[in-house]
Amino acid sequence: MLVVTTENIAGYRIDRVLGHAFGVTVRSRGLGGNITASIRSVFGGEIKEYTEMIEDARKSAIDRMIQNAHAMGANAIVMMRFDSGEIGQTMSEIVAYGTAVIVEKA
Repeated sequence: MLVVTTENIAGYRIDRVLGHAFGVTVRSRGLGGNITASIRSVFGGEIKEYTEMIEDARKSAIDRMIQNAHAMGANAIVMMRFDSGEIGQTMSEIVAYGTAVIVEKA
């Protein structure tokens, strides 16, 4: 599955647009991670526990988006984007979305 942030894919032409595809995940750090992150926030700098959580969440959201597009019969996703938000004070929502398409070599 080709996944790009651009409108077109070099060397391919879009044969058919199938619709939007998305993948969503909601993550929260465990108690230990939250305590460690809170201590780190006092001293400033990167909070690696949250960075790792968000990286894992993005990968999961992309995987789910690809599964969604594959179920629609797509072989590519164009205009892929991320969106994120907070649910309460302890959870992060990550959404990966784009347009599922069928492409052919030009």
